[in-house]
Amino acid sequence: MSSSHEPFLVARGLSKNFANVSALQGVDLDIFDDEILAVVGDNGAGKSTLIKILSGAHQPDHGEIRIDGKITRITDPLRARALGISTVYQNLALVDLRDVAANLYLGCEPVRWGWFIDRQAMLDGARKVLADLKVHIPSLTAEVGQLSGGQRQSIAIGRATSHRGRVIIMDEPTAALGVKESQKVLDLIIRLKEAGTAVLIISHNMRQVFTIADRIVVLRHGRNVGTRWRSETTPDEIVKLIVGIETGQGV
Repeated sequence: MSSSHEPFLVARGLSKNFANVSALQGVDLDIFDDEILAVVGDNGAGKSTLIKILSGAHQPDHGEIRIDGKITRITDPLRARALGISTVYQNLALVDLRDVAANLYLGCEPVRWGWFIDRQAMLDGARKVLADLKVHIPSLTAEVGQLSGGQRQSIAIGRATSHRGRVIIMDEPTAALGVKESQKVLDLIIRLKEAGTAVLIISHNMRQVFTIADRIVVLRHGRNVGTRWRSETTPDEIVKLIVGIETGQGV
């Protein structure tokens, strides 16, 4: 199986060392619009380093990234956002004592007369973002610290979509959630794909990966040891790639 269009983002030969530790070694990655790409691997496989490079938090020592076919340097998270790459980290980076609307616009608040925060524009925009995602939050003025884990995750995802991202990277998006709230987040990820947004998820939950992912990339010891279409592989094969058991199939 192959995609019928060109990738939005192409990474080739990404490598990153920290002192004497090789975190990434020549990793290749393609991200297409309107797909869900899962990146899996054991602890220390290089997943966090990879998403930090894509989000501008780290610079690769070697390799290149192309966006829409052009070689691009993602110098910092603001540059990543401008290029259409938004990241939702596992800690969500929400401010518990501020309300829903304020968290959705954290760091990019609308202003009037070049100085005053436009609270009404913030509320209107927050209402539209959540409506577009089909997310129900009872009150936009509720403090985020009072909300459930699933609602908090939805707000973090909403903030990423409000930046008009073409790809949203999510680090373990359901790790701290129960079954029902996890399903709501998975449904939201599927809706993002249906709206044309690419979603890259880092996950240890193989059941969820095989529920929503279109493709699966396996990292081991900093290397890409396999890329599989979900429909053409099995959980058993992916686990064998993660732990280093030969499967007899090509990468």
